[in-house]
Amino acid sequence: MKNGLSTLAFAACALCAPLAGHAQTEIQWWHAMNGPLGEWVNDLAKDFNASQKDYKVVPTFKGSYDESMTAAMAAFRSGNAPDILQVYEVGTATMMAAKGAIKPVGEVMTEGGAKFDTKAYIPAVAGYYTAPNGQMLSFPFNSSTTIFYYNKDAFKAAGLDPDKAPTTWPEVVLAAAKLKAAGHKCPFTTSWISWTQLESFSTWHNTLFATQNNGFGGPSARLAFNSPLHVRHFENLSNMAKQGLFVYKGRGNAADVSFPTGECAMMTGSSGLYSRVAKEAKFAYGIAPLPYYPDVAGAPQNTVIGGASLWVMAGKKPAEYKGVAAFFNYLSKPDVQSASHKRTGYLPITTAAFELTEKSGFYKQFPGTDVAVTQMIRKTTDKSRGVRLGNFNQIRTIIDEETEQIWSGKKQPKEALDTAIQRGNEQLERFQKANKS
Repeated sequence: MKNGLSTLAFAACALCAPLAGHAQTEIQWWHAMNGPLGEWVNDLAKDFNASQKDYKVVPTFKGSYDESMTAAMAAFRSGNAPDILQVYEVGTATMMAAKGAIKPVGEVMTEGGAKFDTKAYIPAVAGYYTAPNGQMLSFPFNSSTTIFYYNKDAFKAAGLDPDKAPTTWPEVVLAAAKLKAAGHKCPFTTSWISWTQLESFSTWHNTLFATQNNGFGGPSARLAFNSPLHVRHFENLSNMAKQGLFVYKGRGNAADVSFPTGECAMMTGSSGLYSRVAKEAKFAYGIAPLPYYPDVAGAPQNTVIGGASLWVMAGKKPAEYKGVAAFFNYLSKPDVQSASHKRTGYLPITTAAFELTEKSGFYKQFPGTDVAVTQMIRKTTDKSRGVRLGNFNQIRTIIDEETEQIWSGKKQPKEALDTAIQRGNEQLERFQKANKS
């Protein structure tokens, strides 16, 4: 009899378990973070799930930014889209134009009953993901910007001051020459050519990358990065490449591995690379603001946003949206944001998180980790707010293709930039026609 009761009790408990599980609403989150950053994403979901019992965020790695975005759109058309999709900043205009596919994050937060004040977010970050009517369309997540890394040990060996990073491009050239003379085979490199050497370069010098205030004014924007300043900069980079002072390492973030390994002594890249540099570099390193041309009026201004934001897909149940709102509310907490900022090098998306990090003494303990923030929180202008264009990913590919002609010696800088603009404008015209409204 006792055994029978035990069996019945066990069976009852077994039936209870699935019911308890069903009470929890699952939130599917597709992302493009792998390696240490993938671990960070998994930890965020795990910590949120442990903080409450109503929702369970399930993060899934879906490949690169391009791959995850393509997969999500295909899933949306078949009715199986995730609740949350991580989209890189160059996909912002495309997502904005995908009417019916997304639900503005402002609506999600309001309907979900979550406390949501757009003024709490760093303006340069929130503004990029905000529509002309002031509504926030996506949730800022892993926001980064371009910064300058340098190898202090290599500087010292080359007779350079290890505590003084080059602040101007002429100083970068001089430092590169000394590094080469000291035997360094890769004095300077860069990742993301378009982002670091054209987009951020433009805003840093308060110069337009494209008309219509870099696309924020509407889809009739056209590219404008063949100004005398842009041509001059690429002529300088071309000369550096010919002398072995600048070594091109490939598209996207292909160059990232070359700095923490010590192969390249200086590089411009994402602030999000910090976690890898801190973990892998076996040498003393420094972090500094981007170099600029001192004779350009208004420089330096501010850099542009990079990284990605979280978009909420349309057609979901109210309970799922409520869960998404709760998760975003959790991600906005100052202590969560500050911890993520310290761990990854991505920007803290709220002013409170920045102040909390500063108060903790982190920036004094790790000099240079505040560079990305200070570059972004400077007062922006219409020319430096950011770059938001349709078919932006295709435009970046075109820029890669054309500038590679410079490094290989097949085209002069002005010809390459002119051709990139001609081909890029065809993409913008195509996008404008497809999104007339």
